[in-house]
Amino acid sequence: MAPAQREAELAEQFGVTRASIRAALIDLTAAGLVERIPNRGARVRVVSVEEAVAITECRMVLEGLCAAKAAARATDEQGAELAALGEAMAKAVADGEPLTYSELNHRLHARIRDISGQQVAVELLERLNAQLVRHRFQLALRPGRPQRSLDEHLALIEAIRARDPKAAEAAAHAHLASVIEALSDT
Repeated sequence: MAPAQREAELAEQFGVTRASIRAALIDLTAAGLVERIPNRGARVRVVSVEEAVAITECRMVLEGLCAAKAAARATDEQGAELAALGEAMAKAVADGEPLTYSELNHRLHARIRDISGQQVAVELLERLNAQLVRHRFQLALRPGRPQRSLDEHLALIEAIRARDPKAAEAAAHAHLASVIEALSDT
């Protein structure tokens, strides 16, 4: 949604009814992505840095759980898949492609969550992560951030491949502590 864009414009743009747009906005409001302002309509909700830090603190616990579960459950094939993602991330950093790195980062975390089999944590993380899209891209474009993040991700991958749940959880916590530090520096 663009600022001041109305439901009728959205309905016309997407070729749907205003009722469909209202229903979608209700869902987006429930997900924390849109806020409804009485007598003014809906707008995309802005997540402050302070809120992004609080969300990331919650993510730290849930991502740590998923990493530990993934380490306990990962097959050799899944470990190889994670290693391949790590190699692609290293190439993106070496080639100076922060947006490619950001997309691979997102895929890595999603794959670890999938491997974990911890569906409740996955659903909570998806909701939390949706609120951080703007901050995620800002961090990806910050000079030096992908290089630092790469080592953290490679440590996480290695802990999962070693089938060491405690090390995987610690690596996830260390990575997200680094994200919190980077967010706090903005």
